[in-house]
Amino acid sequence: MKYEQNPNAFTIPVRIYYEDTDTGGVVYYANYLKFLERCRTEWLREIGHEQADLLRDQGIAFVVRSVSLEYLKPARLDEMLSVGLEVERITKSQIFFRQHIRRANPALIGGWEELLSGRIQIVCVNSALMKITSIPAFLRTKLEALQ
Repeated sequence: MKYEQNPNAFTIPVRIYYEDTDTGGVVYYANYLKFLERCRTEWLREIGHEQADLLRDQGIAFVVRSVSLEYLKPARLDEMLSVGLEVERITKSQIFFRQHIRRANPALIGGWEELLSGRIQIVCVNSALMKITSIPAFLRTKLEALQ
């Protein structure tokens, strides 16, 4: 896991296992959402915040509000993928991401083949009430500094 060229971008490696695929060895479409979620979780951890700690100490959670995905090419059993995000925008209670899933392909300029691209909007909620709440100031300040 690492930051890319700018501090608001982050990638993780994901290996495709049998459990991720259908009977044809192709990744089942809903599993891409899991890979995107893992990337956002690891990004938050990388910048110093565990979701379990935010839930316990601040009483907040981040939940998906909207997803728009384009499935461009299939991923297959045993492939190693790069799952990434860029923070697009942060508001008082929401974070907007651009996310992608890529596969290495040395034959292409840049060496990466885009398999999926999308936009994901998450919202901060009070976990007890499941109602939208502001991202705590200490966290929002840190997130805004990454833009």
